[in-house]
Amino acid sequence: MSTVIRTWYIRGMSDGHQENRPAAEPRVTVDGFIGQVDATQVPRYGGEPTFARLPRLSDVVSADVAILGVPFDAGVSYRPGARFGPGHIRESSRLLRPYNPAADVSPFATQQVADAGDLGVNPFSIAEAIAAIERGARGLLERVPRLLTLGGDHTIALPLLRAVKAVHGPVAVVHFDAHLDTWDTYFGAAYTHGTPFRRAFEEGLLDAGGCLHVGIRGPLYDAEDLVRDADVGFRVVPATEVEHLGTAGIIEAIAARVGDRPVYVSVDIDVLDPAFAPGTGTPEAGGLTSRELLAVLRSFARLNLVGADIVEVAPAYDHAQITGIAAAHVGYELVSALALRKKAS
Repeated sequence: MSTVIRTWYIRGMSDGHQENRPAAEPRVTVDGFIGQVDATQVPRYGGEPTFARLPRLSDVVSADVAILGVPFDAGVSYRPGARFGPGHIRESSRLLRPYNPAADVSPFATQQVADAGDLGVNPFSIAEAIAAIERGARGLLERVPRLLTLGGDHTIALPLLRAVKAVHGPVAVVHFDAHLDTWDTYFGAAYTHGTPFRRAFEEGLLDAGGCLHVGIRGPLYDAEDLVRDADVGFRVVPATEVEHLGTAGIIEAIAARVGDRPVYVSVDIDVLDPAFAPGTGTPEAGGLTSRELLAVLRSFARLNLVGADIVEVAPAYDHAQITGIAAAHVGYELVSALALRKKAS
């Protein structure tokens, strides 16, 4: 596959034609796919902080995958700050390079990936924010087949699942998290970062026969929490089993559970141990390592992956971009999985 460094990019016009315009920065373009700013000509610490230094969605004619930011954290129950997560993940993604050797794929040369920027949502009304996120995601899915969303707190998973369900029908959710997020209410509130998957079940957004939590750990309010979680269709691979199952065992459990269903992946960064992700709102000891999580995500090229989110990155509690870098690599592996799936189709 030939790689050409070009000093221009293609810009879509309202009449469907293309316009060649001088680019502010040279980009790596392969077989028509407009990729990252060329790091051999522009240092990685320079330029606009889009995800992986990819083009804006407005600067390409069409895209296969859009990266969407949702800076919202009004649904948190402990430490706030995830509203700054999308920007932090983008800044932390500057070191991502064009070729993924672990997956043997160049994810930006196999599909057009572009950064769609952030949705502006109401920080004072959860109901209004949820409605705006659903509208924004639905609008993007009319233009782009797949969304990778950067949060924001886990409340945003509910409107994203509404938008995905409108396209694909009920989906199997593979949920990486320290917490179940299937609680009913918190302080009487039905819409928080601890309730999205219960609401999703009640609204018929989930294919309950294919849903799975990975990495659950820490204290619960009551033993009945696990019973109520099973009632909404989730099976659990707890963090305490990871050392016995290994990554291969987790991969097998996920594949057996979801089968060929359309799959939505939701990654709460606190699935990682605080050693690997200190910058999050509700950390729990005893989590996965970055290496374990990335290895599992790498297997998702075999699944019918239709969308994903990465949530709960709170940079105020991060150190040296540890959490942001982990989240950026999570996004990179998910985009790589989509690329491999496209190549195989």
